[in-house]
Amino acid sequence: MKFIQNPNLLETKLRDYHFEKIVDQEKQPPFTLQQYEKDEVILLEGVELEALLFLVEGKVKIASSVETGKSLLLRFVQPLSIIGDIELIRNVPVQSQVQAVNECLVIGLHVHYIKQHEMNNPKFLHTLLEHVSYKLQTCTIASRVNLLASAENKFASYLLSTASPEQTNDFGIELRTSSVKEIADLLGMTYRHLNRVIHSLAQKKIIERNKHSIRILNWHDLEKIANGIRFK
Repeated sequence: MKFIQNPNLLETKLRDYHFEKIVDQEKQPPFTLQQYEKDEVILLEGVELEALLFLVEGKVKIASSVETGKSLLLRFVQPLSIIGDIELIRNVPVQSQVQAVNECLVIGLHVHYIKQHEMNNPKFLHTLLEHVSYKLQTCTIASRVNLLASAENKFASYLLSTASPEQTNDFGIELRTSSVKEIADLLGMTYRHLNRVIHSLAQKKIIERNKHSIRILNWHDLEKIANGIRFK
């Protein structure tokens, strides 16, 4: 992570995402602008929350650990998303691991400032309520997926949640051998089972697997297998 000292870029992002409707900007909140590289961990599960984070560029993966030491995928989030709202409200350590899927830009606002200046601000509290409610909805969906969906459903949903519709058939997801095991853990299946699913989808010409990547060939059929489920 690195802090970006660019007041013009910060002001642009604050304006683009209408932060005047979230916080009292007349008090000149001490916003920070932070950049995270692909696969970099933004928040570790169990640490104390220092700042509320607003995702303004990129995509982030949220996963939660289980007693076996593995992780379960909860959702992917894109701008504008708030990271740390539940922890702020409940005053608890970070509940899930937050990791950048690609290069991300985040606006931070320190928890101490928020508790002093924003917790009685109706606009701020309304924004938190909207985002927490949405997370409850997505966590409910994720629980249903992890418990009830088939392995093909889960993997198709993972690919579609990771991909962007505009990229169509040119999209290639890097899939190193280590990544396959990680994805299997996230989706609650074994490495071998996921490999069988990948092989099956490749035989059906829905995806194409090369040595280091997967390419989506048939978005329509992948959508049908996913059955409307998304991790977001």
